[in-house]
Amino acid sequence: MTPLLQVRDLTKRYGARLGCGDVSFDLYPGEVMGIVGESGSGKSTLLNCLAGHQPPDEGQVIFDTRAEGPVDTLTMSEPERRMLGRTDWAFVHQNARDGLRMGVSAGANVGERLMAVGARHYGDIREQAVDWLSRVEIAEDRVDDRPRAFSGGMQQRLQIARNLVTGPRLVFMDEPTGGLDVSVQARLLDLLRGLVREMGLSAIIVTHDLAVVRLLADRLMVMKSGAVVETGLTDQVLDDPQHGYTQLLVSSVLQV
Repeated sequence: MTPLLQVRDLTKRYGARLGCGDVSFDLYPGEVMGIVGESGSGKSTLLNCLAGHQPPDEGQVIFDTRAEGPVDTLTMSEPERRMLGRTDWAFVHQNARDGLRMGVSAGANVGERLMAVGARHYGDIREQAVDWLSRVEIAEDRVDDRPRAFSGGMQQRLQIARNLVTGPRLVFMDEPTGGLDVSVQARLLDLLRGLVREMGLSAIIVTHDLAVVRLLADRLMVMKSGAVVETGLTDQVLDDPQHGYTQLLVSSVLQV
């Protein structure tokens, strides 16, 4: 099976400080990769380089495109990258407001992404928007409400609907449950797990919460000071951590 994503020697520096260094891995269709580490470990830098939000200094990010097969996304033109970001890729921000247009309705937030890939029939767009709102547990009668009228958990679910409506194959998630109450987090995690399985999504999830990766991720990558210090199957890494840093991360959770 061809990997959906091949990352080779990805490196990003901020002057003398290493953001991430020589990161390499393959991600296969339908697989979820978790990236964990304390604040400043490099996990968000890595995610932003993978998703094209900031350019790395070295390396390759090779995506198996529908039309041309494996292509290094770092060599794509800006319009090509933008189209990839509207179709096969999606990005879920920690702060839902960063991924939503707060001045338009919930339905318009979902519909805009459909229009960006060529949808033009208003009735069809609205119907799909309502369908996706229901899939993320937002009632149909809220379709014309603006996101600022929603709770934080609802805004995050709306952002997920906006991202997934075009059927992407790869979703980047940056602390998707960060800042939410525990009960809201649990509901959102159950929703995400169901959608990932139902749609056969591949995903890369950055989080500091080991419970999130335990629930969602097939494989786990542990980062410290910009470097990957341990990787493996999620349960294997969490239940029998080999690196001293991973052991500290796991034990700190157990002690809480």
